[in-house]
Amino acid sequence: MPRHRSPLLARHGAVAAAGPDAGVAWHYGDPTAEQRALARGGAVVDQSHVGVVTVTGPDRLTWLHSLTSQDVQALPPRTSTELLVLDPHGRVEHAAGVVDDGTTTWLLTETAPALAAWLDRMRFMLRVEVADVTDAWAALAEPVDAEGAAGEPVTWRDPWPRTAPGGTRYGADDDAHPGADRRWRLVLVPRERLVEEVRARETAGWPLVGTWASEALRVEAWRPRRSHEVDDRTIPHELDWLRTAVHLHKGCYRGQETVARVHNLGRPPRRLVMLHLDGSGHLLPDVGAPVRLPGAAAPTAGGADEAAAGREVGRVTSVARHHELGPIALAVVKRSVPEDAVLLVDCDGGAVAGGQEVVVRGDGVTPDRPAARGPLTRGLGQHPMLGGA
Repeated sequence: MPRHRSPLLARHGAVAAAGPDAGVAWHYGDPTAEQRALARGGAVVDQSHVGVVTVTGPDRLTWLHSLTSQDVQALPPRTSTELLVLDPHGRVEHAAGVVDDGTTTWLLTETAPALAAWLDRMRFMLRVEVADVTDAWAALAEPVDAEGAAGEPVTWRDPWPRTAPGGTRYGADDDAHPGADRRWRLVLVPRERLVEEVRARETAGWPLVGTWASEALRVEAWRPRRSHEVDDRTIPHELDWLRTAVHLHKGCYRGQETVARVHNLGRPPRRLVMLHLDGSGHLLPDVGAPVRLPGAAAPTAGGADEAAAGREVGRVTSVARHHELGPIALAVVKRSVPEDAVLLVDCDGGAVAGGQEVVVRGDGVTPDRPAARGPLTRGLGQHPMLGGA
């Protein structure tokens, strides 16, 4: 059961979302029109299921700086960024959008209770207080590329996909990235004023749209999401999350050794891809569906049909029907999968083909990876961007 059920689900035509988006509307009766309105830049999305954690006290920024992947030590007021909490092996545990209003640091996250509990255990003797305030605050999403100004509500502007200072990229240049034109921010409003705030935007000509629309534009922009793209093995390199959520030159934090080692010497074992799915058969995979590489596969207990389908190389993490692109998906696959391979995705009723758009490069290196100082480990070959050793 969702923690909160939005009062906007009482609207005529509202269809409730499921899974991580439970509690808000999937759409309000016309998902294609809603998606077009959001893409044009004039719509509002109920995101009141997003969790909100606050950190107060004079040590809040230096404390968060020491615990997380992002450099927030001198974060200016009303400047948005995002951070990750990693486990000791560098695997993603929590992700949060971050903005500070001068007295309070606000964390917008899909894991609010667990994140707040973990932060509270890390306080020790520092002058900080942590609170899960999701019951008091609700988020509304707007297709606006602007920070909140003084006197305005707390606003988090999504930094994706602009590579932040101290970050790096495993995929396209910022300007060539399909998410470059995506505008997205979350505005926090008192939960009891949620309906009133939406009506004010509707009066200004912005329709209310559901998560069908926002998820389709997120998948198109290759934007990773904690509840979808992350599993118990995920490191941020696999999702190109070093663009916006990781600072490579800050001090130590939990998981930093893995981040630095993979960036400087190794390669992520998996990579995020976007798939353009064949829509001719009207089949759409479920999240978690196996992704296969067609070709000769050794016979297994599943018999000849399973062997013919090819070996499993990954899983679907997000699925959407885009108003222009048709059925699309994000998937995490093995890094060794050829970038030009057409993949097969298991669906109820058969398999569908999926053409790749490369999100994380198959060579597994970044443009600013340090040059090798000596011979590379046998089998790694030459650095594709910086030349041989």
